[in-house]
Order: sequence, then structure tokens, then C-alpha cells
Amino acid sequence: MGLANARNTGIALAKGEIILPLDADNSIELDFVYKAIDVFNNNNEVDVVYSDAEFFEDKTGTWIVGDFNLQKLMISNYIDACAVVRKSVFDKLGGYDEHMKKVKTGWEDWDMWLKIAFANKKFHYIPMIGFKYRVTANSMIKDIQNNIMNQNLLSEYMQSKYPSQLGIKHIHNFVKNRFKPHPLLFVIKLTLYSWFPKFYKKLVIKNKIINTV
Repeated sequence: MGLANARNTGIALAKGEIILPLDADNSIELDFVYKAIDVFNNNNEVDVVYSDAEFFEDKTGTWIVGDFNLQKLMISNYIDACAVVRKSVFDKLGGYDEHMKKVKTGWEDWDMWLKIAFANKKFHYIPMIGFKYRVTANSMIKDIQNNIMNQNLLSEYMQSKYPSQLGIKHIHNFVKNRFKPHPLLFVIKLTLYSWFPKFYKKLVIKNKIINTV
């Protein structure tokens, strides 16, 4: 019955005070669980604890997630489902969106984090490898990333669900308005910002350019 239903069923049956969604193809680092529990025990205001991850199989390296930033989260998801959450949060907010599968399953995690963030719950980042994240060519997320139609359907669904928060159109308009008056200058600044960030920063410090691409 879909990813959201499976997780919601497990959460509803769980008797503990904290929940850790762990996909079958990932593996958790035990130290992360202990440290997350310590955070909860020492800070009643924290509702979600998340970490970095290490890729394996078709991709290697470290996924550095970083401190929580709502603006960044509103643009796209950057926190994996493999995080520790108070069960009371799921009970209060209603769990994962089971209606998303009618559109195209795949963004339930992002939707859950947005729901929690918009409810003013607090996220806490632990800078450590909390779990190992398997990347394969035929994974569900790869299917979504490689299918433009699926991404458009999911994007439209998310924007309709959070019309006052997910203003993707405002980002597009901002870029368009910066590009149209001086297209060449915009491309030059974007190039400097992307490939020569130190030089770009020096120009900003010297007030040679405005610090907006």
C-alpha cells in the first residue's frame, strides 16, 4: 500500500517514545542512536535529530548535510528519512502523506520534514556519520530524478499542498528579473560564483559587484 502507509503502520504499532525510519537497504550506526537519545534526554525542545551519511555501492563518499535551514528545506529536501523523531510528533501531525502515491510516490520524506518544520518543531544536527546510504541505479529516487513528468507532478502536488510556503515561482521570477536586464553580466557573475568563489568574494568585499547572482 505504499511507503507512507508502511511507515505509518509501523509507527502506530511502535511502543517506544522515539522513532527511527530505516529503509531496508541502508544501515544505521549505533553510536548515532545513542547520541540522538542523549540529545532528546537533555533537551525537551528538540523533536528531530539527524546526521551525515556515507554512500556505498554505486556511489562512494560522504553526504555532509549541515545545520538545519528552513529556507533551504523549502527549496528541496536535504535531510534523509533516516533520522530520529519523537513519536509524539508523528502522533500529533498525522504521519506520512498516504495520498502522495496517487500522484507519484517518492517525496514523502520531504513532505514530512516540511510538515514538522512548519509546525515549529525543532531539528538538531549531529555532525557524524549516522548511517550508510546505499545508492543503486534502479532505486526509487533515481526513477524520480530521471523522469521529468514525475518530478513535475510531485512539484505541482507539493506547491498545491503548501501554496504560501513553497514559492518556487518566486525563485524563478527573481532569477528572470536578474537575468533579463543584463544577461551577460548575470552569466559572468554566475560563472564566478560557481567556479571562482574566492575571487567572487573578493569582488564583493571590494564592493565591485553586488552579492546577488
